[in-house]
Amino acid sequence: MKKWPFLLQSSPSQIMQMKAIAEIVKSWKLYNITMICEDGDSSSIEVLSQLSGALKEVGTELSNVIAILPLVSSSLSQQLEKLREGQCRVLIVHLSFPLALHLFETAKRMDMMGEGNVWITTGTFTSLVYSLNASTISNMQGIIGVKSYIQSLWYQNANFYHRFRKNFSSENFEEFNYEPGIFAAQAYDVAWIVVDAMRKTNQKGGQLLLDKILLSNFTGLSGTIQFTDNKLTPAHTFQIINVIGRSYREIGFWSDGLGFSKSLEQNAFYSSTVKELGKVVNPTCAIRLRIGVPSTSTFKQYVNVIQEDSGNDTSFKFEGFAIDLFEETVKKLQGIYHVEYDYLPFNGTTYDELVKKVYWKEYDAVVGDVAIVSTRYEYVSFTQPYTDPGVVMIVPVKSKTGNRAWLFLKPFTKLMWVLILVIIVYNGFVVWLIERNHCAELKGPILHQTTTMLWLAFCSLFSVNGDRLHSNLSRVATVVWLFVALIITQTYTASLASMLTVEQFEPTVDSIQQLKNSNAMVGYDRGSYLKIYLQDVLGIKAENIKQFDSQKSYADALRNKEIAAAFLDIPEAKIFLAKNCKGFVQAGPTFKIGGYGFVFPKGSPLLHSVNQALLNISENGTLRNLENNMLASEECEDITDPNVETTSLSPASFMRTMWSLMMAVIQSWRSQKRLFSRRVHNVAESPLNSSNISNLPALA
Repeated sequence: MKKWPFLLQSSPSQIMQMKAIAEIVKSWKLYNITMICEDGDSSSIEVLSQLSGALKEVGTELSNVIAILPLVSSSLSQQLEKLREGQCRVLIVHLSFPLALHLFETAKRMDMMGEGNVWITTGTFTSLVYSLNASTISNMQGIIGVKSYIQSLWYQNANFYHRFRKNFSSENFEEFNYEPGIFAAQAYDVAWIVVDAMRKTNQKGGQLLLDKILLSNFTGLSGTIQFTDNKLTPAHTFQIINVIGRSYREIGFWSDGLGFSKSLEQNAFYSSTVKELGKVVNPTCAIRLRIGVPSTSTFKQYVNVIQEDSGNDTSFKFEGFAIDLFEETVKKLQGIYHVEYDYLPFNGTTYDELVKKVYWKEYDAVVGDVAIVSTRYEYVSFTQPYTDPGVVMIVPVKSKTGNRAWLFLKPFTKLMWVLILVIIVYNGFVVWLIERNHCAELKGPILHQTTTMLWLAFCSLFSVNGDRLHSNLSRVATVVWLFVALIITQTYTASLASMLTVEQFEPTVDSIQQLKNSNAMVGYDRGSYLKIYLQDVLGIKAENIKQFDSQKSYADALRNKEIAAAFLDIPEAKIFLAKNCKGFVQAGPTFKIGGYGFVFPKGSPLLHSVNQALLNISENGTLRNLENNMLASEECEDITDPNVETTSLSPASFMRTMWSLMMAVIQSWRSQKRLFSRRVHNVAESPLNSSNISNLPALA
């Protein structure tokens, strides 16, 4: 248009019509959209750009564009054959009138006009549907058409209406419909624009005539006539029709900024969805899915495939959390899609193989405990996760009290015991220092005074001894110490009682580094992605990784110390800890990976709607209720692990401590005895004693 300043576009821009089509698509929540246009038509490029932008505004986009050669019928059949591979497509047709008729005739012959495809036509074709006979319309059952709305020309301009019918019938006597359409009205308006400008300028060309045309502003037969950027301004109201039976019916209108309505009266009710216009033929897509279900799931609570044999017939029963959730999701889709499905058991070795079955088109979807990981995204698409994402480490527990022979020392730390001992000795020293001047018993040799001081210190733990103290200062010091001793003894008693009455456990392993340092064995689910994750990301050796195929085998291996830890997805860990509530605990960090989701092919039209249904199920509490019911059905197994110490006290708890104390006393007594013997021996061998002994006979 910039290269040709004298070239004006007399047809309105199609941007508003594309917005109307996008709002229709949004109302049905259909997201697999294909546009069919004519190859070589320059206007299709602009319409394609406008439609793409309008669809993005409503949260979707074009998934495919098919350009049809106008004179090659084989090309049309080949292009439509490609569309038959998909399910539930929205086909937006922007073709010339003859080519569109050929398209619908071919589609009818290929059985593509029924359920499973939604056809929407633009004004290029829709505006001429009124001129078709019943036999031609029979090829287009269910089509939704959008066209510019014009008021009845009979009321607006009776003179034009009668003259058009007369001239058209005389020149086209074989036609049965002589009604003027939108194109006739637009042509009349264009002619009137030029004639009116020529009358006012009295010129047949030139810049002055162009300027006058661009200043045109009146209401013509086709609507408001006004130019913007050398183009007529777009219409803002469109009529929606539905082809049904031997003709079509006008179901309502769409107005920019207002929405859908059944009429354009002043008090008309407007809605954001086309569904308010009544039942429309063909918006519901019928889909039948082949759904793969893993039969080798480690945790059957999520998905369980039960084989039932009756005579020569073999059938399968499918149950579990994932199955229940999928069926609840399908119920949310019934207003958009009519979904039917068949569950098919998968007996393969790995879940990656199961996912690839969808890529190879053997399955249409997969329902089960399938984790969402990046390597699988190369082949398929996933719904949003319906479980908490993450991998955790499950390990056995051990008692926090450690060696029970020294359980009596556990209430206080080593530093606290040293501090208490220092306070006791210090208090005894203070009392001894004050009382030694008042009591002869506190005097004597250093050893005697030291033992007496220690005796006073430890006796003050149990009594005040106020009647034996002579000084008021020593009485005050003893009373203060009594309060301190009372607090210490009560705290000790409470802490020890807590250790004996409340089970206190800690994990046997609390980090990945500890596992690697000890070269310990770990477990994972058979067929899971976790083996590669444990090797490549966590750095665990391949020979230290062992696979398991049941929940019970995990518990037995952990109790028997066959493995030191089990790595499970968070959903599995919840079930495992609900079943084995005693003896095991989650340890270490949560590794953000995985989360379970449903599997669909790339570009599936169901994916967006299924995600929305899952969000709805999560928000209304259905997902939480299903998970709570699953976990509540797991009864905790109280199996006593012989490797885990109990909090009960046994004779060994006392005997080992008492034996240690007795051995210390005996050791001290023996030391004192050896010291006494050495002193006696030294006295006996002294010179003074020897001379005295030798003189005894002489004295006698």
